[in-house]
Amino acid sequence: MTRTALAIRHVPFETLGTFEEVLEDTGYSLRYADVAAGDIAALDPLAPDLLVVLGGPVGVYEADTYPFLETELALISRRLAAGLPMQGICLGAQLIAAALGARVAPTGIKEIGFAPIDLTDAGQRGPLRHLVGLPVLHWHGDAFALPEGAELLATTAVAN
Repeated sequence: MTRTALAIRHVPFETLGTFEEVLEDTGYSLRYADVAAGDIAALDPLAPDLLVVLGGPVGVYEADTYPFLETELALISRRLAAGLPMQGICLGAQLIAAALGARVAPTGIKEIGFAPIDLTDAGQRGPLRHLVGLPVLHWHGDAFALPEGAELLATTAVAN
């Protein structure tokens, strides 16, 4: 049986990268929904087996300028309330944190480039353990508080 994964993207050139192959190898059929291409309000957040919300060059707190953010927050909130699997990358993680009531704000520091991440003990026990010592791309200037009940898995030298 094929499982479905839906990735919401905010810029047309962004993909899941190497994670696409991992999903396909584990039996997922992947589809992208582009925020700029249409109304994401029509998406059913409960339909896919996995929902992934990708990054973008905006902040969660910019909903006055980017009204789609409110729609996305509502979609994410429905998914969270249903207890269904979801992954957030960059802006996606910020949106999930905000939907869970956590504060999201600019840090005042831009973190751009390739650098390693620092894994917590919990992070070293999960799939992120494969990233130990590997530089990963950072391109952000925002941070969010850890939502209630969440566990920190990784951080960076800038965030420490």
